[in-house]
Amino acid sequence: MRKNSIKNTRINMEVQRELSEIIRREIKDPRIHPMTTVVAVEVTPDLKYCKAFISVLGDEEAAQNTLTGLKSGVGYIRRELARRVNLRNTPEITFILDQSIEYGVNMSRLIDEVTKDLKD
Repeated sequence: MRKNSIKNTRINMEVQRELSEIIRREIKDPRIHPMTTVVAVEVTPDLKYCKAFISVLGDEEAAQNTLTGLKSGVGYIRRELARRVNLRNTPEITFILDQSIEYGVNMSRLIDEVTKDLKD
């Protein structure tokens, strides 16, 4: 199975949806910020490993606390994922902090400032 095959894309989408549900509804860790989003998921074609890109709406400290909380609960998350998604192997999950949304908001603000200066 190639990395960008239809089957792999469907698996990525299903794992992303279930991870979002597990993080939002199942985990009770106070370190995890309530505004945590699973932006993207990349499952390897052999279904052994999974990179989950996480975005946190808040400051840098909240993002780091959320990442720490998710890493400490990775065993529970993986077990819940195995229960919900019928895969041959349940992938080992690695959480990665995704800064793309914050970067986009910052760039949009900078563009607005430049265009405002040009209009004046």
